[in-house]
Amino acid sequence: MFNFLKKLGPGILFAGAAIGVSHLVQSTRAGADFGIGLIWALLLVNLFKFPFFQYGPRYANATGESLLDGYKKLGKNILSIYILISLATMFTIQTAVTIVTAGIASSLTNNIISVEIWTIIILIICTVLLYFGKYKMLDRMIKIVISILALSTIVATCLAFNNFSYDFKLSQVLPKNNIEIAFLIAFMGWMPAPLDVSVWHSLWTIEKKKSDGVQEMKTTLFDFNIGYIGTIVLGISFMLLGYFVMNGSNLSFSSSATTFANQLIEMYTSSFGSWSYIIIGLATFTTMFSTTITTLDASPRAMHKATELMFNKTIKNGYLYWLFFLVIGTIFIFFNFISEMGYIG
Repeated sequence: MFNFLKKLGPGILFAGAAIGVSHLVQSTRAGADFGIGLIWALLLVNLFKFPFFQYGPRYANATGESLLDGYKKLGKNILSIYILISLATMFTIQTAVTIVTAGIASSLTNNIISVEIWTIIILIICTVLLYFGKYKMLDRMIKIVISILALSTIVATCLAFNNFSYDFKLSQVLPKNNIEIAFLIAFMGWMPAPLDVSVWHSLWTIEKKKSDGVQEMKTTLFDFNIGYIGTIVLGISFMLLGYFVMNGSNLSFSSSATTFANQLIEMYTSSFGSWSYIIIGLATFTTMFSTTITTLDASPRAMHKATELMFNKTIKNGYLYWLFFLVIGTIFIFFNFISEMGYIG
């Protein structure tokens, strides 16, 4: 069993990065608004995106290079575009996922500590873990986090199903009005994650090979399949949670990811009692914490590699420079644009 878990890594990190707002908010909201009527969309988009996500670890294992090396072979202009897009998005993405994680942590501690303070605490914890533990620590820790996430989410879903008193409807839905179509587009776009996560996956695959030595292609693909299937299963679980707990509640659900997550926790507690608070709380917090720490690792790792390729030189401690740069930028955006962001993830 230990050897089996040791072989896993990048695929679980992929799941950690993917299972975030797309699952906690988008999937749950889909269940709240449409029941399981959009499960066709969830399965379809995961089917179509599968080869694109698989290409990252497949390429890295076969060539010993990341997708960024492949981009450079296509021309530095391609690499430049990637760097510019990453610079334009990495800070806001990190700020958004950290805010949601901090908001959930604040709610779970009865708001004794503010969202602002929790944001700093979470960023410090993640930074210290990544600074001292590097990839090996992340590889080991994410397996624990994802295990807790999967177990708590599945238990919560089973409890919700056990208390579901209405007829279970399997009918599928095709959104019709503009609002529903816009939601469907966003839902499919973010499920299970944006396609650029394949770049991160290729980098993690290279790190795994450095850490554990030569890894067979079938092991790399098995690791990927485990992570990918896991994102699908948990996506369905969160959709079912939305259906069982929130569908037909006649409540107005917030567009803020933080508020929405807290609404889910509160509704679950009010439906099944305070004893269920810890289960759904663990599910929501670990969902967002896994995304926060994996994105905090992936963006600096990708930017470090991209800048080395762009300038054809080895940059010592480049990963750490980008890590601190991302943390400082995240804090700056959070405290200067918090009112505009409205705690939206």
